[in-house]
Amino acid sequence: MAVTPPNSASEACPLSDETTAQQNGCPVSDPAAMARDFDAFQGAYQVDPAEALRWSRDQLPVFYAPKLGYWVVTRYDDIKAVFRDNILFSPKNVLEKITPATDAAMTVLKSYGYAMNRTMVNEDEPAHMERRRVLMGHFLPENLEKQQEMVRRLTRQKVDEFIDSGRVDLVEAMLYEVPLLVALHFLGVPEDEIETLRTFSLAHSVNTWGKPSDEKQVEVAHDVGRFWQYAGQVIERMREEKDGQGWMHHTIRMNAEMPDVVTDSYVHSMMMAIIVAAHETTSLASTNMFKTLLAHRDAWEDICSDPSLIPNAVEECLRYAGSIMAWRRQTTAATTLNGVDLPEGAKLLIVQASGNQDERHFEDGDSFDIYRDNAVDHLTFGYGAHQCMGKNIGRMEMRIFLEEMTRRLPHLKLAEQDYSYLPNTSFRGPDHLWVEWDTAHTPEKILSEARRAKHEFAVGAPARRDIARKIRVTETRSEAEGILGLTIEDAQGRTLPNWSAGAHIELCVGDYDRKYSLCGDPERGTYQVAILCENQGRGGSRHIHKTLKNGAEIKMRGPSNLFRLDEGAAHYVLIAGGIGVTPILAMADRLKTLGKSYELHYAGRSKRTMAFLNRVSRDHGPVLSLYADDEGRIMDLATMVAAVPEGGQIYACGPHGLLNALENLTDGLPQDTYHFEHFSTGISGLDPANESSFEAELTDSGMVLQVAADATLLDAILAAGIDVACDCREGLCGSCEVEVIEGEIDHRDMVLTRNERAQSNRMMSCCSRAKNGARIKLAL
Repeated sequence: MAVTPPNSASEACPLSDETTAQQNGCPVSDPAAMARDFDAFQGAYQVDPAEALRWSRDQLPVFYAPKLGYWVVTRYDDIKAVFRDNILFSPKNVLEKITPATDAAMTVLKSYGYAMNRTMVNEDEPAHMERRRVLMGHFLPENLEKQQEMVRRLTRQKVDEFIDSGRVDLVEAMLYEVPLLVALHFLGVPEDEIETLRTFSLAHSVNTWGKPSDEKQVEVAHDVGRFWQYAGQVIERMREEKDGQGWMHHTIRMNAEMPDVVTDSYVHSMMMAIIVAAHETTSLASTNMFKTLLAHRDAWEDICSDPSLIPNAVEECLRYAGSIMAWRRQTTAATTLNGVDLPEGAKLLIVQASGNQDERHFEDGDSFDIYRDNAVDHLTFGYGAHQCMGKNIGRMEMRIFLEEMTRRLPHLKLAEQDYSYLPNTSFRGPDHLWVEWDTAHTPEKILSEARRAKHEFAVGAPARRDIARKIRVTETRSEAEGILGLTIEDAQGRTLPNWSAGAHIELCVGDYDRKYSLCGDPERGTYQVAILCENQGRGGSRHIHKTLKNGAEIKMRGPSNLFRLDEGAAHYVLIAGGIGVTPILAMADRLKTLGKSYELHYAGRSKRTMAFLNRVSRDHGPVLSLYADDEGRIMDLATMVAAVPEGGQIYACGPHGLLNALENLTDGLPQDTYHFEHFSTGISGLDPANESSFEAELTDSGMVLQVAADATLLDAILAAGIDVACDCREGLCGSCEVEVIEGEIDHRDMVLTRNERAQSNRMMSCCSRAKNGARIKLAL
């Protein structure tokens, strides 16, 4: 039975009986107090939305908030699922006033002829994609490159004005005006009346996402009405500039050429909306970025020393303290989200700030870490067909701001201050940010070339090769015959990030980057790995065995977890083959700590080649079964699988033969029963002489990409400015999965099961290709 939410935000939950509520999925039942008392306009949510909703992520990821009249969604996967389906979860309510307008305010708006219509952020298909395809070109990375010098010039001018002062409010001095000037330049809008636009922009935000009093609503309505009229006047002036440059000029020309697609009302509404969207979010995000980095001094100093860290630091700031707290959607049919029934017309507040710190997706998610190698997975820009078109403009500005400031004012620090924020559901950033520095130690006073130097960044997502922290090997040891054990620590003595069972790191040693599962104590602050010397491999493990000594300094990416343990199963069968024991051992340790029911099966060629035998026997002896080939002990996989109780799960890591055999044996079991992790795909990379080029149609983006024989689908997607997560780039992790709508796929990954491949509705873009060079169609 679907639960119909109350018509008034002041009414109670429609299901008052707790037992009935639990049976029917109404989340305002446990913990009832937290859900019923949730207030998006004051209290903990306004202070720290991610922390305020930790209880929800952990206990009740979809709940009804009666004070708001919305269903609140807080987990990463659920938020992404909502963004992905813009038909079932319509964006129609994104710009709807979250606080209903009073009659007096509506009268004021009508007096100005206010007629705000659909814009690109809140219109449904097919109108949305038709317009997006026509108007997307200016936002492509290759067309944004030429904007960089303008952004840098404006930034330098502002820094020049305050660099000798020693103290400044960064918002007033730079972070409000420069994003606005960049937005106006990009749009082709005259750069006048900045203070007027500031008032208008604030009014639009309060009017749409705030909770103004009745008296304030009337005041805001006058500003919104004047903003509407101002936007119309600017459009009329721009229509007369036949050769005008900028996105709005392009939009006006498309209005003349394709009036049914780019309508008059759309042009007027978009002018008003984009002036706000193009600069307000960047201004707030930049302010949050400086506040966050200056509060995490180690990160600031690392960036000052190594500017190549800047692109990923920006992504981590967007993840940890982005400017967009939450967005909205509305269901077009009854549906279920994470087990909760939602009726048709249900209004959703999807809290990206909460999803961005969800530890189910981000290891140690509530910690700030500029070396996080999946920070780009954040949902601050949204996801799917409605992902923010201006994301790369915002990234570009934030990188330049950070590069200029860390180079010219590395000794910058936060001043003592109280922070104030505009109360609203969706946008977050302090009104002011006071910083200070010692003018006598400004580098350009000492080194005149410092000001003129600059570090260039390509437009788009950060390059993964730059995301690596310095670490030191503190101990090397033999874990078994042919297996090297390492203990590593941060090279600067800092505590390494926490990690969860199944996680891995990537060691960068010489020309080799290799991934290894973590297998020590996740709370020690140091990491332990075990590395098998593979004589028939590609040389990475042999190089590590030969060269790494105590005290060696290398680099590391991670930790990341793509083999995550579901801690809610009834029983666990853990199966390790050879060096595959490393993630399995971490899982066994975790299950023992939790007091869970589990059994551990560990096989190898001989006991002398099996790592951690003493520790495994000591810590897990009562549930341990050992199998050594040279002793004639062989795993009876069929019996193990047959004995898995209802609700039980199997986790396995080891050679292809072991994992393939388990896949065959578990074929008829429930989908989530069998979890596995391969060591490698066995694929050495593309061989252009034996590959075929193909076309990939991206239905959500209105693009057709050409994938050359010497390039991957992932390469082509990223080059088009579309963000797709990627980690291993060899078909092992599953992070670059894309949805296939049409076409035959040449699957080359080690992620999908045999049945999933047969369905041919998913593929790993880093390695898999279209069969025989045919065209494929993707939901991107």
